[in-house]
Amino acid sequence: MAYINLLPWRDAARKERQKNYILALALTALASFLVFFVINQIYNARLDGQAKRNQYLESEIRILDQRIAEIRNLTETKRSLQQRMTLIEQLQGSRNLGTQIMSEIAKVVPNGVYLTQLEKRGSTLLLVGKSESNNRLSNMLREAEQSELLAEPYLEFIEAGKERASLLSDFKMHLKISGYEALEQAAGGAPSNTQGGR
Repeated sequence: MAYINLLPWRDAARKERQKNYILALALTALASFLVFFVINQIYNARLDGQAKRNQYLESEIRILDQRIAEIRNLTETKRSLQQRMTLIEQLQGSRNLGTQIMSEIAKVVPNGVYLTQLEKRGSTLLLVGKSESNNRLSNMLREAEQSELLAEPYLEFIEAGKERASLLSDFKMHLKISGYEALEQAAGGAPSNTQGGR
């Protein structure tokens, strides 16, 4: 008698293949999910690390900005102090300016020349007076040119005395005070007039 297999072996084989296929799909999906999860974690870790580095850099930049602001304030304070020191030095240098000018004029005015008016306007001196001779005025001009304090002597005019009996000539001379323009501005010196004779 022939042997007949009545079991549905083809259906069983198909179900086995389906089961294996679903299992392979599940394993593939799980592996893909795990790979995606690991990659996502790696990138999140990198992003977190970069965010921390950025935050650190921003905090350091804020600290440096504060230091730069402090340096600017210190620079402004230093500049202000330097200006004050320069002004104080200029004021100290010009403190005895009047005395120095009078002393220098006494040196350059020779005997036989008499000053009747001395006027200071800024850094310019106006000398008005009388002279016994033109040679004495020439000597005075030469002395003024060699002076360290006085410069650019300019004789505006010289004329014979108006009185007939007078042997003296009238003159008018301009002088500049060398190197004291800034000191005069610092001292705020106003024009001064001095009347007198030598």
